[in-house]
Amino acid sequence: MAEIVVYGDPVLEKVAEPVTVFDEELARFVADMHQTMIKAHGVGLAAPQVGVSKQVCIIDLSVGENPDDLFVLINPEILEVDGSQKGEEGCLSFPDIITVVERPNSVKVRAQNIAGTTVELEAEGFLARAFLHEIDHLNGVLFTERVSNLKRNMIKKKVSKRVKAGTWNS
Repeated sequence: MAEIVVYGDPVLEKVAEPVTVFDEELARFVADMHQTMIKAHGVGLAAPQVGVSKQVCIIDLSVGENPDDLFVLINPEILEVDGSQKGEEGCLSFPDIITVVERPNSVKVRAQNIAGTTVELEAEGFLARAFLHEIDHLNGVLFTERVSNLKRNMIKKKVSKRVKAGTWNS
């Protein structure tokens, strides 16, 4: 299982590289990401969050309970967004930090699946939020960039206090 990197690691703020090879190694990496996400009780995980700068993210709102609920998005591209929703978001790279983020209510995405086949997916509500959050990671955008400066500064203060106390990585 992979280790989740936390805020402060430069890989989280870089645009990830496109995936060009669809093979067993990629399939193993995605399976490992899924196990890592489940162990961390997350609903999504992007490759940069495990220190790999590749355009791969997964979303599983069932947290491993239903295999049909796993979405694997490789080299995703947002085609359309619509509406607006506000809701609480957390991030496995920001342990124990949750804040309200405004995002579109629906999204249409084009991506490749694990076999390299191009697919188009539509999502609404919480699933759209998860798609957008994970795709942001692939573009080096953190959820803290989607909130006001005041909220962002409050989060940075929390992180700073935990770094000083030596509890940020735990």
